[in-house]
Amino acid sequence: MNKVINLETTRQIEFIDITSLIRKEVEARNCREGICFLYVPHTTAALTINENADPDVIRDLNHTMEKLVPVKGNYFHREGNAHAHVKASLLGGSTFIFIRDGKLLLGTWQGIYFCEFDGPRRRSLYLRIMQENSTY
Repeated sequence: MNKVINLETTRQIEFIDITSLIRKEVEARNCREGICFLYVPHTTAALTINENADPDVIRDLNHTMEKLVPVKGNYFHREGNAHAHVKASLLGGSTFIFIRDGKLLLGTWQGIYFCEFDGPRRRSLYLRIMQENSTY
């Protein structure tokens, strides 16, 4: 089953913790063992799994990305959002998380982030939960 989750971003660059949203989707499907696939169908947005206990980690990630790929740079892409394309490519547009005993198998400090690099915008996030019929 695929589900489309709609998100509204409010800033040009924004990291949105979507962990609780994805947990609710897993619980709603009563999946005990399986895989949760997430995909962003946008070329200027991405997904990442990183620490969500200390907000400074995301600030550091954003700060470092800006140093590596500044908003204002010598880019060829004429739309003015080349930095967003590069950042999205560096982080990637998809991820998956194993599900065990009905829970996302994330590390103690891990969270799932939707990463906006060309906002504010209306965005889509595709979710697919595949339940395993057998355990390995």
